[in-house]
Amino acid sequence: MTDKKFPGNPTRSYRSTAPLRVVGEVTDWTRQAPEALQAWKERLAALRADERGEIIN
Repeated sequence: MTDKKFPGNPTRSYRSTAPLRVVGEVTDWTRQAPEALQAWKERLAALRADERGEIIN
């Protein structure tokens, strides 16, 4: 989430009028292979090093 909807929001949170409700639980989560995670991390590092792009956290 970003603070784009609420500029100046220091917590960068999304504000809702109603509380969140848990509707289910994921029990069959399949982890990524270590090679896939490493490729993802390398791509993210390349994006961070590139001055043309901006990663909004």
